[in-house]
Amino acid sequence: MVFHGGGSRPMRMGRILVTIGIAILLLFGALYAAQRKLMYFPTQTSEGEALRAAQASGMAPWRDGGSRLVGWRPLNPQAQPRAVVLVLHGNAGSALDRTYYTHALAPLGIDVALLEYPGYGARPGRPSLDALVDAALEAVDALAQERRVVWLLGESLGSGVAGRVANARPGIVRGLLLVTPFADIGTVARRHVPFIPTWFVRDRFRPARDLAAFRNPVVILIAGRDEVVGADQGRLLAAALPGPKRIIEQPLATHNTLDLSTRSLWLGAVEFLEQK
Repeated sequence: MVFHGGGSRPMRMGRILVTIGIAILLLFGALYAAQRKLMYFPTQTSEGEALRAAQASGMAPWRDGGSRLVGWRPLNPQAQPRAVVLVLHGNAGSALDRTYYTHALAPLGIDVALLEYPGYGARPGRPSLDALVDAALEAVDALAQERRVVWLLGESLGSGVAGRVANARPGIVRGLLLVTPFADIGTVARRHVPFIPTWFVRDRFRPARDLAAFRNPVVILIAGRDEVVGADQGRLLAAALPGPKRIIEQPLATHNTLDLSTRSLWLGAVEFLEQK
């Protein structure tokens, strides 16, 4: 007797495997395309709304030579500041949500500039690694023209931007304040989506690599119960820094509950960054 159809099972299995492969590719393709929507959470407003909110907070618009909005600076700036801090905020909200840095640092004689990222607040554009870093570089170059000591304050995602900028402008950036920072955004992504390889991350900020040669002072604020980036990421970043560093860890704080209201915290940070 001759039996026919013996090859149908392998053929069916092959079709199933191809279908599974296509589904996986489509899933990864969709994740790749949607990454920036999963990474950036901007609050967007009209310029009129932003101007009213800024005025109520004691801030004024900061514009470039072409009158385009760059960010925000105090209505009553320091006459002779000890330094100017460029604030590079986290992935949510807008720059005007970070006026608490101005309230903390201005009494210590520090001028504060809040950078508005492209696609955030009233600033047009779309957020991406290149867009955020280019905007920060332009802002640092503008502050350098004022002939002042320039420090960067990188908050969460902003620590990745700060790493890129400090690496590109080592002669301008004299110190860093990093709040709930990370060492590699690829590792952070895997913490939340374990099956995604680190190389798959589209906007891969890597401050541990970028700051490997940075020898100016760095202050790192770590939340001991950081559920977003993980306290270990801040410690790994600190270990990678070759220059003077001060690590301040609040063991019970989560990513968004660090106590930033203590004057002694900021006074100690400023004095540390001023060391030669």
